[in-house]
Amino acid sequence: MFVKQFPLPLPQGMSAETFLAEYWQKKPLLIKAAFPGFKSPLSADEIAGMACEEGVESRLIIERDGKQKWQLSHGPFDESIFSELPASHWTLLIQEVHKYVPELALLLESFRFIPNWRIDDIMVSYSPVDGSVGPHIDQYDVFLLQGRGRKRWQISTAEVCDDDLIGEIDLQILSHFEAQQCWELGEGDMLYLPPGVIHHGVALEDSLTYSVGFRAPAACDLITSFIDYLAEGRLSLEHYRDPDLTLQQHPGEISAASLQRVREIISAIPVSDDDLARWFGQVVTESKSGDRVEPNSKALSIAAFIKRFQHGEQLWRCELSRFACIEQDSSVLLFVAGSVVVLNREMKAAVYQLCDQRIHRVAEWAGLLKSPDSAALLCRLYNEGHLYFEND
Repeated sequence: MFVKQFPLPLPQGMSAETFLAEYWQKKPLLIKAAFPGFKSPLSADEIAGMACEEGVESRLIIERDGKQKWQLSHGPFDESIFSELPASHWTLLIQEVHKYVPELALLLESFRFIPNWRIDDIMVSYSPVDGSVGPHIDQYDVFLLQGRGRKRWQISTAEVCDDDLIGEIDLQILSHFEAQQCWELGEGDMLYLPPGVIHHGVALEDSLTYSVGFRAPAACDLITSFIDYLAEGRLSLEHYRDPDLTLQQHPGEISAASLQRVREIISAIPVSDDDLARWFGQVVTESKSGDRVEPNSKALSIAAFIKRFQHGEQLWRCELSRFACIEQDSSVLLFVAGSVVVLNREMKAAVYQLCDQRIHRVAEWAGLLKSPDSAALLCRLYNEGHLYFEND
C-alpha cells in the first residue's frame, strides 16, 4: 500500500504550475522517488487472475524470434496459459485496474493538479525479465510509475509516420528505434511522457508498472458525438430543399449550388453554450467500457443516511463513477457517470466538494449538511450506487 501524497512531489521542489507550463504536453520528465516506499497493492498472481475474468480488459503481448515478431492476444484467458508462457519476453496488461482496486483509485489523488475529466485510467503491466511491448507511441499523456522491480526506459522524440510502424498487429510498434535518452526506474520512480514520444520499456527483472493515462479525444470523435447529441431531438426536422433548382448539363454532377445549400443547413445548426456544456460533461463522465453502476440494494432514507455518516464512516466514490461539474450563471450542472443533474447555485459548494474529493468525511460536510438539499443529494447518490460507505 502506498502512502497517499498530494500534490505529487515533483523534482527539485518544482511547483505544479511550473510542471504544467514547462513539461505538460511538451517534454518528458523523470521523477525519482515520486512515491518513496511504494508497495504495489497487486501481485503478479493477482494480475494473472484478473486477466482470466470476464469483463476485465486484458492483453498479452509476446515477443518472439522470426518474421512475426510480436504476438497479441486479448483476454479473458484460461489460467492454463500462464503455465505455458516462456520464462521471458512477454507482458500482461490490465486496463482500468483502479476500478477493481480502491487503493489504486486513491493513487489518482496525487494527480489532481490536472483536471479530473482528463484522467482516463490506470493500467497495470506485468513483465518477467526482458518483457516489453516494443518501442511504441501513444497519443496521450502518461505517467509511468514503477510498482515493483526495475525497468529500463528508452525514449526518442523523433517524428514518426505510418511507414515506421510494423502494422502486423494492433499496436503502434516501430520497426526501427534509436534511443535518444535512457533511464532505469526502480520502485516508486516515475516517468512522465507527453503524447507522441516514442518509448520502449524493458523489464530488467520481474516488473510491475502502473500507467496513469489521460484522455485525449480525437477531434473526429468529439464532432461525431456532439452531432449525435444534437440529433437526439434537439435539431429541427428541416430537410434539404431546392425550389430554385435549374437544369444541369450533367445530371451526375453535384453542383456548387447544392453544396451551398448543404453548407447553409450545417451552418444553421444551433449550438448554445448550454448544449455544449451538457454534452461535454456527460461525455467525459461516461464509462468508456460501458459499465453500469448498480443501485444500492439497501436504500436509505435521508435521516438514516445522515445518521450513519455522522457516526464517522467515510463515504467513498464508486470506482466506476466519474464526477464533474460546470458552473453556469443561474445553476450548477453536476455530471455523474454520463448523467446530468441541474442544481441551483446555492448547491455550488456541495457540488465542488463532491467532484473534488474521492473520500468524504463528515467533518468536511458539517456545514454543508445543514442544507436539506445537500443532504438529499448525498443520499440520492448513495442510493444510486455512486457513493458507498467504507464498511459496505
